[in-house]
Amino acid sequence: MSRITTIFKNTKKAFIPFITAGDSGLDNTFELMQTLVKNGADVIELGVPFSDPMADGPVIAKSHERAVADGVSLLDVLSLVKKFRQTNDTTAVVLMGYLNPIEVFGYQAFSDAASESGVDGILVVDMPPEEAHDLKKDLDKNGIDFIFLVAPTTTNERLTSLAKIASGFVYFVSLKGVTGAGHLDVDVVSTNLSRIRQFIDLPIGVGFGIKDAMTAKAISKSADAVIVGSSLVAFIAQYGTNKDKMLKSVGALANEIAGAIK
Repeated sequence: MSRITTIFKNTKKAFIPFITAGDSGLDNTFELMQTLVKNGADVIELGVPFSDPMADGPVIAKSHERAVADGVSLLDVLSLVKKFRQTNDTTAVVLMGYLNPIEVFGYQAFSDAASESGVDGILVVDMPPEEAHDLKKDLDKNGIDFIFLVAPTTTNERLTSLAKIASGFVYFVSLKGVTGAGHLDVDVVSTNLSRIRQFIDLPIGVGFGIKDAMTAKAISKSADAVIVGSSLVAFIAQYGTNKDKMLKSVGALANEIAGAIK
């Protein structure tokens, strides 16, 4: 049983914060990961820096820009996870990123290295399930979950296809557009989750547009996990040069959201 599966089995509602690896420095990211764990994170979603993060809104896109400018690579991210695993063997780590760095690395080499580092799951934003079978084969060999995005516009036929390849959980994009955008309609989200569950027998995490504890609590009534990114990344952008204030701000918001959903 994977670490992700175990967490969802033992946790009524999971809290999944997102941060971009290397934003404000890899050492700061390591401390942020520890802070998130102390404040209720069940799974940490680490963004792999990429030069063209097309699915991300301005806040997270700029975090990619900062990390890329500092030269943070996929290999650096794997080393960061390996360092995290030296003190934490229970919190799951999911890498969220784009296909190009993985293709450059090589599917088998990446899957082997990710497993050796202690990565639990991969979400490749720009890889459709129809093209994912080769990567899945190598991930499966290493016991790494392959997580996919599901949108409000995803057809029932596509959900049937995703059910055959996805593992760990699926990530429901609660809004059309990029991360951090728009206004959530909780009832619409609930209706969409009911439809998804008719086709996919996996936990569902909901992200995009969840910015505070009140929204997180409302979404958690129908979701299995709440995913929060832009609000946390905004603190890193604001206080990146003041580590104490950054850790305190990120920790406080994480604690508030975790408390609200649990």
